[in-house]
Amino acid sequence: MPENRTASRLFLPLAIACSSCAATAAQAQSANPANPSPTTALPEVVVTAQRVAQPLTDVLADVAYIDRAQVRRSGAVTVADLLQRQPGLEMSRSGGPGNPTSVFTRGAGSEFTAVYIDGVRVDNQAGSGGAPWEAIALDQIDHIEILRGPAAAVYGSDAVAGVIQIFTRKGEGPFTPYVGVGAGTRHTGQVKAGFSGKTGSVDYSLGAERDTSRGYPIMPTIEPRPQGYRQNAANGRLGWQISPTQRLDLTGTSTHMDAQFVSPFPPIDNDASNRLNTLGATWTSNWTRAYTTRLMVGQSNQGYAQVPSVYMSKTQLRNYSFQNEWRAGKQLITATLERREDHLVSDPIDRGRFQNGVALGWGLHSGPHTLQLNARYDHDSEFGGSPTGSASYGYSFAPGWRATASVGTAFRVPTLYQRFSQYGDPSLTPQKSRNVELGVRWARKGDSASATVYRNDIRDLIDFAAGGACGQFFGCFQNAGRARLQGVTLAATHRFGAVNVGGSFDWMQPTDRTTGHLLARRAQRMLKLNADTSVAAWKLGAELQLFSHRWDDAANTVRLNGYGLVNLYASTTVARDWDFLVRLDNLTNRSYQLAQGYATPGRTIFASLRWTPR
Repeated sequence: MPENRTASRLFLPLAIACSSCAATAAQAQSANPANPSPTTALPEVVVTAQRVAQPLTDVLADVAYIDRAQVRRSGAVTVADLLQRQPGLEMSRSGGPGNPTSVFTRGAGSEFTAVYIDGVRVDNQAGSGGAPWEAIALDQIDHIEILRGPAAAVYGSDAVAGVIQIFTRKGEGPFTPYVGVGAGTRHTGQVKAGFSGKTGSVDYSLGAERDTSRGYPIMPTIEPRPQGYRQNAANGRLGWQISPTQRLDLTGTSTHMDAQFVSPFPPIDNDASNRLNTLGATWTSNWTRAYTTRLMVGQSNQGYAQVPSVYMSKTQLRNYSFQNEWRAGKQLITATLERREDHLVSDPIDRGRFQNGVALGWGLHSGPHTLQLNARYDHDSEFGGSPTGSASYGYSFAPGWRATASVGTAFRVPTLYQRFSQYGDPSLTPQKSRNVELGVRWARKGDSASATVYRNDIRDLIDFAAGGACGQFFGCFQNAGRARLQGVTLAATHRFGAVNVGGSFDWMQPTDRTTGHLLARRAQRMLKLNADTSVAAWKLGAELQLFSHRWDDAANTVRLNGYGLVNLYASTTVARDWDFLVRLDNLTNRSYQLAQGYATPGRTIFASLRWTPR
C-alpha cells in the first residue's frame, strides 16, 4: 500500500524549515517540549537528570518539561497521547484509550524507559514489561519531566533509553477548590473536582475525576459495535514542613480503567480492567546548607484482568532509597543506597525478586565547563552484579551556545513473565546497552534551538520468536537479538510578532542488527510543529504532527502507512472564575493505524468548563 502521500510531500520542506529555524533560534537545555507553549518558560530547576534539584545551566542530559498549562490544553485522556507530542517520543496503541499502549523513547521499546509517579517506580512484570501507560490518568498531573538517553548509572535497571517522571499537584496558597466538566464526540464525558491549599506548615491537595466514552469500533472487520471505556482516578498529596530543615511528604494515586478490547486470535470482544495504585513517603532533611538527605519509601500495584478471555496478572513493586547530597562550591556530590522488590502473580507464576544498588555521582560547573560523572552497582537476587557508568561534558563556547558530549551504559533484567511463563526461559540474561551522543544548544531572549545526535547499541535483546527453549507453537522469549537505536533530533522555538512557534524533527533508525530490519511500529521520521497566539480574550493554538510509515511486524512485511494530524484548540476566561477550553483533534479526519487492523479515532471535538475561584 502506498504511504500517505500528503505526509510524504510535507516532510521535506517542513524538515528543512525546522532545520533552518534550529540554526537561527535556540534551545537552552535540549529541553524543548515538541508541543510547548513557547510563551511558557522552562523551569530554572529540574530534578530528573540526577534525582536532585539542579539549575538548568548545570544539566547536561537531554531533558524536556511539560507544565500544568500544557497538560490542561492537551485534551488527552492518557499520558501517552500527550507524550507523543514530544521530541523523540512515539506511541503505539491497539485501539483507543484504555487499550494496550506503548511509548517508545528514541525508538526503544516501552520497557526501556523507567517511569516514576511522585518518586514511586511504576513497572509491569507481565509480558515484556514497561509502564502501564493506559492506566495513568492525565488530569492528576502537575508536570512531567522527560530525560532522553540512558540513565542506569543514576536509576538502575530499565533506564536504557530514558526516564519519565510524573509529578502530581502540590498544595500552595489559600484553600482553593475546583470543579470541571467536559463533553465531546462519541458520547465522551468528563467530571472532575478537587481542592488544594496550605495552612501553616501543612500543604495539601486532593482530586478525583471520571471519564467515560462510548468509543468507536476499534477493529471493525471483527466487531462493528463501538468499544468504549470508563476511567475513575484520584490523587492526594500531603506535606508537612516539620521545621525549617525537616519535611515529610505523603503521596498517593489510584486509577481504574475499564475498556473494551477486541482480541483478533480468536476474535473476541473483551472487557479489560486495568488498575494502578501508588503510595509514597519522603522525608527530606537539610542538615546544613551544604548537606541534604532524602529517605523515600514507595509501592505501586498494577493489576490487569480480561474477560471473557481468561487472563489476570498482578504486579507489586516496592522501592526504598536513601539519598545524600553534598554541595561544595561549584561541586555537587551524590551517594544513594537503593532497594527494589518485584513480585508477579499470573497463573501459574507467583514469584518475586529484589535488587540492591549503590550509586555515586560527581558534578562540577566551573565557568564555561560542566562535567558530570556517575557510577552505580546493582546486585540482582537472580542475576548477580551489574555495574553501569556515565560521563558527560559541556562547554559554553560562545554567549548562549553550549556543546555537549556523553557516553553511558545501561541494563534491564528480564521480567518474571519472560522467565517463568509458558513462553519463558529461566536462562534468559539481562539486556545491556552502550550509548554515545553529541549535542549543540543555543538560547537567547526566549528563542531556542538544539541538535542532538545519538547511537545506542543494545545486546542480548529479548525477542519473542519461533523456536527457543519453551517449545510453544506461538514462540518463546529468547536472548536472540541486537538493536541499534540511532538518530538526530532538531528542535526550536521562536516568536514572530504576536505568534509563538515551536517544533521538532526526528530522524531515527531503530534497527534489529541481527536481521537488518527496522524495529516494529517505529517511524523513521517525525515532524511536530505548533503555534499559538492571543486574540482579544482568547488564546488560539494549532498543532501539526507528521509520521512516516512503519512496519507492524519484525519481518517488515506488514506496512503501516505514514499519516499527518492537525489539531486546533482555543481557550478563554468566560467569567471571573470560569475557564473554557475547546479542542478539535484530527481536523482532516485522517484514517490511520498504530497497529495493524486497529482503527484510530477520526475527527474529535472536546469542550470543557472549569470553575476555580480566584
